[in-house]
Amino acid sequence: MAGARVEHLVTSGTFALDGGTWDVDNNVWIVGDDAEAVVIDAAHDADAIAAALGGRALRAIISTHAHNDHVNAAPALAERTGAPVLLHPDDLPLWEQTHPGRQPDGDLADGQVLTVAGTALTVLHTPGHAPGAVCLHAPELNTVFTGDTLFQGGPGATGRSFSDFPTIVGSIRDRLLTLPPATVVRTGHGDGTTIGAEAPHLQEWIDRGH
Repeated sequence: MAGARVEHLVTSGTFALDGGTWDVDNNVWIVGDDAEAVVIDAAHDADAIAAALGGRALRAIISTHAHNDHVNAAPALAERTGAPVLLHPDDLPLWEQTHPGRQPDGDLADGQVLTVAGTALTVLHTPGHAPGAVCLHAPELNTVFTGDTLFQGGPGATGRSFSDFPTIVGSIRDRLLTLPPATVVRTGHGDGTTIGAEAPHLQEWIDRGH
């Protein structure tokens, strides 16, 4: 059995929060096989994501957090495919800024295991960039999907509403840097990295937060 594979799509649009708007490119991750898949972060372009899925059954639309650039295409993709949109409930205040009157279809919880194509994705609650931010660890794929919690070169941004720098550093220290060093980090924007490449910088991030 081949099991699940990881596919990568980049979509473009805007990120808006606290009265500002920025142009952004987002990583959309598709995990599955030829029959079924999940989407991690339905960003900007439901048509492009649906095209990448082809005829596969979409089992879930998993949101790493509810900043608009990570969820703005989620309801349209859900409507098209019948897949549920899943979000950690601590991010509902952010979700409602983008989709008032349309709630997510299900909750994500720390330790929850989602399975697609025989491959397990474990939800890690990693607040800091957003209160309900999560990462998804797929040990069989040697991968963790970190959304905007951990990037190549350091933690995600914490300068805007609902974010906190000491919290994100604690999440990375306790939930991510404990993963095997060879684990591939697949991020919400930009290039990937590995846990081992980022771990040596932990103390400098902690010092920067003081």
